[in-house]
Amino acid sequence: MAERIHIFDTTLRDGAQTRGVDFSVDDKRAIARALDEIKIDYIEGGWPGANPVDDAFFQASPGLSYARFTAFGMTRRPDHSAANDPGINALISTAADSICMVGKTWDFHVDVAFGIPREDNLAMIVESVAYAGSKKDEVLFDAEHFFDGYKANPDYALSCLKAAHEAGARWVVLCDTNGGALPHEVTRIVSEVLEHIPGDHVGIHTHDDTGNAVANTLAAVEAGVRHVQGTLNGLGERCGNANLVTVLPNLMLKYDGAYETGLGPDELRQLTHVSRLLDELLNRAPDRTAPYVGEAAFTHKGGLHVSAVQKDPVTYEHVDPDSVGNARHIVVSDQAGRSNILSRLADANIDVDSKDKRLSRLVEDVKSREFEGYTYDGAEASFELLACRALGEVPSFYKVESFRSEVERRFNARGEVTTISQAVVKMAIDGEPTIQVAEGNGPVNALDEAMRKSLLPKYPELETMRLVDFKVRILTPQQATAAVTRVMIESTDETGHRWGTVGISPNIIDAAYEALGDAIVYKLLRARA
Repeated sequence: MAERIHIFDTTLRDGAQTRGVDFSVDDKRAIARALDEIKIDYIEGGWPGANPVDDAFFQASPGLSYARFTAFGMTRRPDHSAANDPGINALISTAADSICMVGKTWDFHVDVAFGIPREDNLAMIVESVAYAGSKKDEVLFDAEHFFDGYKANPDYALSCLKAAHEAGARWVVLCDTNGGALPHEVTRIVSEVLEHIPGDHVGIHTHDDTGNAVANTLAAVEAGVRHVQGTLNGLGERCGNANLVTVLPNLMLKYDGAYETGLGPDELRQLTHVSRLLDELLNRAPDRTAPYVGEAAFTHKGGLHVSAVQKDPVTYEHVDPDSVGNARHIVVSDQAGRSNILSRLADANIDVDSKDKRLSRLVEDVKSREFEGYTYDGAEASFELLACRALGEVPSFYKVESFRSEVERRFNARGEVTTISQAVVKMAIDGEPTIQVAEGNGPVNALDEAMRKSLLPKYPELETMRLVDFKVRILTPQQATAAVTRVMIESTDETGHRWGTVGISPNIIDAAYEALGDAIVYKLLRARA
């Protein structure tokens, strides 16, 4: 029978320690709901009393249907009883189902940070866990700095675990708080701990300071722990926590059914969505190379790989991308062959005979353009347009006769420095000339606005199109300010569909215009598909 592994997500607490991450109450609710939908066992919402956001979040239950809503805090202070400790009272007054308490297990910390006798720390653990357990259904004990503490003084570190377990803690969690442990150390220490406390009461919490958080977590599971803590996308202070988005499919797909979690196949297929939802809420780009859920995780570029994958995906894929809600991508590049091009055309629903002579010209065109600096790995819309133009299937929606974009930096009437960007675009639509002027937040935005002024009366579908990402890369830095520039634009519309386009030029505005033009034409083509 498969061993049940209980999953504890601490994205909303430990993950919130990530530099640059600030969750709102609404963000926390959205993430908690998403985690609950995929049947995560515990959702740690934060530390009541630590900040106004956590206080507001814990005023009411987020309405979870599966997960246990968990509040985090610490054992009582040395000069308070458990019943009179403000921190513990803040925990038990929340709507949380479970309480996770952190306590010292490294004698060095007890001696230096607390400055109290080690026996007093044991009493703090026992009294805090017992009191919280009398008020809430379940108490977990996070053994802070456990691995460092065990290596320094195994007897004392174990005595802290035993104290929490005997006081009623459902789980005692071994925390690699400094993130310095290695897999072989985790295996040895966990095995020794399980000689004293059953594995179905022991958990693991790792940090990634050696790049081993996921490996350490799996090592602990293999050694016998049955509770795993981590965060979505590996969020966490310093180098982050164990990434549950990687841990979960590893446990469920790579151990031949030895382990099971609360997630079933349907929930696992939502993993990519949940990972990207977090990135959207944080307003940051997803990690393209993330295992399992990254855009590149099942992307094939070399012609030899593509040919083999088309015959049998197992040749170059360790799991089915659909099992985690991801998808296979065949990209085109200077390494592309006919297999890449045909597969990519099929993805774009472009039907072409494999013997079509124009196909060979398209392959060579792609290679030539990438040699110049173009890239279609991430600019799929520009590739589709290139292919459609090679096949003669792109109508002439408009023709830009000329454009001018300028930036003026000056003092306004109040004597403040201000920057104004303006663009003038002269184009023909259905043979009718038009000229428009627009201002914008920068020259590219001004150019976009001027083009839309001309195009919207004829093509109202462009109203919902918007730019969501803009990247610039210098291709020839040795030429300094005269360098060739590559601009990549990502756009979206009311459907949520995203598409990437690319342009290159020694002039950054000209490169942006090319990418922007492809984005507009792609939107118009899709609207007529």
